[in-house]
Amino acid sequence: MTVPAAPPGLLEIYIPILLGFGLLTLMVAWTPMFLRRMPLSLPILCVGIGAGIFSLDRFAPYALHPLEGPQLVERAAELIVIVSLMGAGLKIDRAFNWANWSMTARLLGVAMPISILAFWWTGQALLGLGAATALLLAASLAPTDPVLASDVQIEDPHSSEDDEARFALTSEAGLNDSFAFPFVHLAILAAAGGWGIGVWQEWALDPVLMRLSIGAAVGIAGGWAVGHLIYALPTENKLSHTGDGFVALGVTLAIYAGTELLHGYGFLAVFLAGLMLRRASRNHDFNDRMHDFADETERLLMMVLLFMFGGMLTAGGLFALVGWEEAAFAAIAIFVIRPLAGWIALMGVARPPLERFVVAFFGIRGLGSIYYLAYGLNHASFEQPNRVWGAAGLVILVSILLHGISVTPIMRRLDRQRDIARE
Repeated sequence: MTVPAAPPGLLEIYIPILLGFGLLTLMVAWTPMFLRRMPLSLPILCVGIGAGIFSLDRFAPYALHPLEGPQLVERAAELIVIVSLMGAGLKIDRAFNWANWSMTARLLGVAMPISILAFWWTGQALLGLGAATALLLAASLAPTDPVLASDVQIEDPHSSEDDEARFALTSEAGLNDSFAFPFVHLAILAAAGGWGIGVWQEWALDPVLMRLSIGAAVGIAGGWAVGHLIYALPTENKLSHTGDGFVALGVTLAIYAGTELLHGYGFLAVFLAGLMLRRASRNHDFNDRMHDFADETERLLMMVLLFMFGGMLTAGGLFALVGWEEAAFAAIAIFVIRPLAGWIALMGVARPPLERFVVAFFGIRGLGSIYYLAYGLNHASFEQPNRVWGAAGLVILVSILLHGISVTPIMRRLDRQRDIARE
């Protein structure tokens, strides 16, 4: 009897994949101990290792290229974003009122629209993109990333470092993904049907009114219902008695999928569900268990995605898509648009200058931008997708490098300033 040969492809490097995944997983758990006081970050290491591994001839054929595997890129980025949003919701322990959330409202209502307009104009003027394509790029780059911004966010629900800057960046990252989505849909509608009045009417009714409303309703109601199942059932039936932190993953997937099936924004629903779960029993240990599991899952998925992003830069061809125009666009995006938009949004806020600088400067772009870009390109035909990917990829890379190097010394200085003010 002849034994059939194993299929070619990934099976040929199955054992090296296991070895690499095991080593990278250990790195995710171990290296933060060494990086805590260094001007370096885990995302930088993951991208660098991915770029190096996929530069080798043996592994280069397995690298992702966003133009050749857009569906896989979209779904992989989607998964890590929703896990990150649940973790962000679970770690926020502030009452919902204007005094607590005013900085968040300014970032969402002022900084984000300014950023979208600035990115949109720059994409047309510098990259030569059409209006719809430039809007897709702008909407993809406008939101701060909930995944890569962990170093400037609240560390955990009981963190002693829950200052205004960390809270503002955590809550902004939790909500702005949802508010950027309508503009992605507007770009899709414009690419397919132009900018006529009918497009604007459809956009206002569906992506803005309906999807946001459904997302908010499902997130609040679903989070309340799950919180009841976890904490309010008779003692012997409480989900909290299981001690299983992976309940957070089940809630995340169920809320997200249910909202999407109902034609709402799952990103918004997941974050709001996390907030509601936290409020269902603020001081219960099971909240911490769910948060820790979501955080660990997020870091593991982040490691894999950034490893693959490193491969996209080298063997996947993203570096080859970058010219001087893309480099200039990235510089303007990182050093001008976000800091300026954040500064305008925070004008008049009675906070120390360094704190306002941190909030304005650390508008990190990352895996959320990859998701939105892949989503848009998968749902409509846009011109020059290679140029769009080149510009966005460079912005994300520069953001990872710059913010990863600067976050430790700047946040340490902010903490020292806060401690002095308390004395």
